Amino acid sequence: MNRRTLGALLATGLVAATAVLARPVAASLGGESATDTIQFGWSRTSGLNDNVDQTWWAVRSHCAPDNFAERLLCIPVAVLARSAATGFEAKLSENTGLPLPEGWALATAKHSPQIQSIYAETPSDLASVLGFYRDALGKRGWTEKDGAVAEPDRAVITFLTREGPVLVRLSRQDDRTIAQLSRRKSAPATIGLLPKPGQVRLMLGNKTDEAAVITVADQAINLAAHAGEELAHFDGAAGELPDSQKLDLPPGRYQVTLEVDGSAAVTREFEVAANETWGLLAGADGTLLPMRLY
Repeated sequence: MNRRTLGALLATGLVAATAVLARPVAASLGGESATDTIQFGWSRTSGLNDNVDQTWWAVRSHCAPDNFAERLLCIPVAVLARSAATGFEAKLSENTGLPLPEGWALATAKHSPQIQSIYAETPSDLASVLGFYRDALGKRGWTEKDGAVAEPDRAVITFLTREGPVLVRLSRQDDRTIAQLSRRKSAPATIGLLPKPGQVRLMLGNKTDEAAVITVADQAINLAAHAGEELAHFDGAAGELPDSQKLDLPPGRYQVTLEVDGSAAVTREFEVAANETWGLLAGADGTLLPMRLY
């Protein structure tokens, strides 16, 4: 199996500036800033029968300059960051067929033989995000299926397309709206990726240089630095994950807390349905990177 991975922070010349100026998204989602910065990564795996498995993640934050010199540094970083973010959005839409909501601050995506999926966090209110998706997906000729749930803090809608149904789940938490979009494809999952019948499988990994702890359903999973960091890259990597980094749970809503050494704890609540598999990765600056894998 040939595998190629790439991780970047905009461009080589911006690594130092971004490291100094970026702030964790977990700390603030207070809207778009004229001085955005972005961290992003991408992986691509080629398998049998020319099957391609791709994953993406991106975190946007903003400069918080304390002095005039730092403000000057923010300007070129922001220009390139906005350009990189636009390119990232276009690439995701091209490969997954699913759009990101405006003003997103964190995004992950998966395009594999089993699934196309996007997870995003945005400071926009839920009604605005729901309106965005109804408009954007409706313009593609996709039809909203009867039985949609639309509440002040939660929405669940299925759109019918020629390639199969697309599930849209939205939830409002604290100062952000979380969007989950997915379209299941025909390829079967490997045993390591496949959840137990009627349950949800959570697979945990750590992309950082520090130890991390992910707590789900009162179970705390300790992760060494870089433990399972490639679990989302292809189904074989997921299959190689030790049982200690897998959880099979009933469908429902779960609080997930991430603690990375040196960073503040981050908590998110997820709604997951039967027969789904999710990767939960500890990312840079203690950011939780959820990704629908199956």
